[in-house]
Amino acid sequence: MFQHLSRLNPDAILGLMAKYRADGSTRKVDLGVGVFRDLSGNTPILDCVRRAEQRVLADQTTKSYVSPAGREEFNAGVAELVLGDSHRVHRERRARTVQAPGGCGALRVGAELIRIAAPAATVHVSDPTWGNHIPLLGSSGLRLERYPYYDPVTHELKFGDMLERLDEATPGDVVLVHACCHNPSGADLSVCQWRSLIELLERRRLVPFLDLAYQGFGDDLISDVAGVRLVAEALPEVLIATSYSKNLGLYRERVGALIVISENESRADAVRSQILQIARSIYSMPPDHGAAIAACIFADPALRDSWLRELAAMRERIRGMRTLLADELRSATRDDSFDFIRSQRGMFSLLGVSAAVVERLRERHHIYMTSDSRMNLAGVLPANAGYVAAAIAAELAAAPVAA
Repeated sequence: MFQHLSRLNPDAILGLMAKYRADGSTRKVDLGVGVFRDLSGNTPILDCVRRAEQRVLADQTTKSYVSPAGREEFNAGVAELVLGDSHRVHRERRARTVQAPGGCGALRVGAELIRIAAPAATVHVSDPTWGNHIPLLGSSGLRLERYPYYDPVTHELKFGDMLERLDEATPGDVVLVHACCHNPSGADLSVCQWRSLIELLERRRLVPFLDLAYQGFGDDLISDVAGVRLVAEALPEVLIATSYSKNLGLYRERVGALIVISENESRADAVRSQILQIARSIYSMPPDHGAAIAACIFADPALRDSWLRELAAMRERIRGMRTLLADELRSATRDDSFDFIRSQRGMFSLLGVSAAVVERLRERHHIYMTSDSRMNLAGVLPANAGYVAAAIAAELAAAPVAA
């Protein structure tokens, strides 16, 4: 059966992780893998998570299955955090939320739902986008196309080009949009740009698929979903893939959900039934442990306040490292070419250098980032920021080639 199968190359990010682990240098710096790190370089367990987990374990009486929809109190908490508790889609009973194995699971279930509902639809994905978007959605059988979004050389959004390209999309097509903290660029739409995009989506009858992976990592939990709530208010059909693996530090627990907004309550019920069948056919039931922890934090005022404080500290840690690295790069290069880093949002920015420079940074300086020069700013520490900046400056001076 397996004789004809050839060995595939490893996933780019997973392969980079393996190279980093095998590197024996004491100077090595990991700017590749997309996880939060504290000032010691560790991905911490939040205090609110430890306390909630102890409560979950103490109260738990069974390890029996949950339903394909997952934990209902988690789903209700997610819907409130994303849309607010008074959004009109709640009053009209048009939103349905189903737990999924992380944001990846939510994206894939959403893709399968699109394939069932509109198999001829094209999904339009930003250029650049998170590396796993293409395989997650494309392997469902959907057709994918790219729309312009960000220029890694000028470090500016191509918003006019984006609207022009999407204006050519076929009615019924789907547009995948990063809700906040764009991965890999760190460049987000303004509220004004969200309104312009909504007008186009409505006029062209396009369906938005919003990827909300980093709520709370930009400005705060509410500001980071301002665009999401505007979209949900204006359009009859919306898909939202959410992740709480990042903002709760529950990476290995795979905590996510898919929210789908439909035209009316009856269609919302029909959509939910389809989602449950899709989930049943892929993974049957979602894992419960992480969702139980999250639901406990959402519901308990003390734990929720603790989470908000810890999330704010995580956000400020990343902002501080953005400023530090930008300052160090300005000093090392003696120009302001990298000042854009300080004003972007979330964990990621594109350095804007060639793949050759990225390779030399890895081979000569043991600094690891993806080949498109995406940096995880959480990998920058006070102890390594100057070293990283000096290495970048040295390699640019040797061969200042833009991506």
